[in-house]
Amino acid sequence: MPTMTQIEASILSRLVEPETPSLSLEAARSILAIEFSKEDVDRMHELLEKANSGTITPNEQDEANSYERIGHMLALLQSKARKSLKESDSAT
Repeated sequence: MPTMTQIEASILSRLVEPETPSLSLEAARSILAIEFSKEDVDRMHELLEKANSGTITPNEQDEANSYERIGHMLALLQSKARKSLKESDSAT
């Protein structure tokens, strides 16, 4: 049986339709500019190190899972943004 993360990813993928280039140029560029802050990146690395060493707490594991889900959502949106920009470039 798939995990909640897999179910959520599947639902989100169907909702966002990353293969469909339907974003305006402005929206696509704005989405591509979204990134995790340095503090968030540092925290993700810290959580990864704890997970790899076996010292991660249940609350930290939940936090790591949240970062993973949000990262996946961002990746889907940015995939759609890149597709939209590419489609726009080929149309001109």
